[in-house]
Amino acid sequence: MDAASRDIQLVSLPRWGRVAEGAGAVPWLVFDEEGRAVEPIRRFLVDFVARDNRPGSVRSYAFDLLRWWRWLRVVQVEWDRATSAEVRDFVLWLRVASKPRTSARTHSAVTAGTTNTITKKPYLDDLYKPRTIRHSNAVLRSFYEFWIESGSGPLVNPVPLARSVRRRPHAHHNPLDPYGGEGRLRYNPKVPRRRPRQMPDERWNELFAALRSNRDRAILALGISNAARASELLGVCGVDVDWGDQLVRVERKGSQAEQWLPSSPESFIWLRLYQSEGPPLDPQGPLWWTLRRRDHGEGLAYQPMNYEALRAVFRRANALLGTNWSMHDLRHTAALRMARDKRLTLRDVQTILGHAHLSTTADIYLVEEEEQVIARVQEYLADREERAKHPAPPTAVASGYEASDLAVLFGGGQA
Repeated sequence: MDAASRDIQLVSLPRWGRVAEGAGAVPWLVFDEEGRAVEPIRRFLVDFVARDNRPGSVRSYAFDLLRWWRWLRVVQVEWDRATSAEVRDFVLWLRVASKPRTSARTHSAVTAGTTNTITKKPYLDDLYKPRTIRHSNAVLRSFYEFWIESGSGPLVNPVPLARSVRRRPHAHHNPLDPYGGEGRLRYNPKVPRRRPRQMPDERWNELFAALRSNRDRAILALGISNAARASELLGVCGVDVDWGDQLVRVERKGSQAEQWLPSSPESFIWLRLYQSEGPPLDPQGPLWWTLRRRDHGEGLAYQPMNYEALRAVFRRANALLGTNWSMHDLRHTAALRMARDKRLTLRDVQTILGHAHLSTTADIYLVEEEEQVIARVQEYLADREERAKHPAPPTAVASGYEASDLAVLFGGGQA
């Protein structure tokens, strides 16, 4: 298919290939219709794993490359002959296409793409978001950079950089310093900056009251007190809980470093209640368990709690309250509470959140609360309207000056 004659609106990607777990050192691979691993992707993912990337990142990269392979089959271009025109049209298609779904929406079809009136948060729809497109572009550029360096791929990376035409790149670069900051990718969409939202205390009380088990109360109480991510809390084992000092050890998402986080006394009360009614605590085993019927008729059995089970907890509570809260809202709430407390420094907040750079914490959480700004502006507008109704009386002539002198000064007469 010629690039000039492509109708992006009519393109529909085929259900070709799949992403599945690999048998070797690579945890996830892309397989074709015959069940064979796609060799160019496999070799790239081997190098990607060797660079100490986590299995979740490998899976994410595999899905992006599978989508790119499906696109290449539609436009009938080999992977090593792709140009920037294919990448450009692919980005255009992602902006208008809908995500494939394994099952049709049911009750969520009404709210998809709308904004919740209580939380002021938008519901997700089936369109590809700007962050997804930017991630896809980054994956493709990294994939082709690997093959260009190996000498077996194309000569030019089809994912170009958006270089400025007004100045020469690296015009003032110190030759003793390494090169960096090559610029953003040319076809990256702009991502609007999202402000973190603090959950009001009354909404938090409503959400907490809607929970149905002490396990759920313990998880959410920990999340809103120590600002840990969902994946970090779900990875906690029995040995990672310090009951005496009320600390919880988590493995950070990015650096994979272990860190002890202080938690509220209330969260440890709910954790103790959960332990008294749940399975026996194994110091080396997972802390969180859920009952599932997955043994084909032999009854309920305890299974380690995963992210989908935690999403189900929020789904039940949100259906009851008419909201769309998520676990990350608790992290934002805890971070904003700490950032606005005068007893904690910004460095303290950075340490608890696990940010690598202090600027990340400052850029996200050193913001004015929107409700307070609105209240101050409303007070200003009301005061301005009140002053307009009652204008101040004209000021008298300053004492110590004769009226005739002022008239001469301002051109009203002669001395």
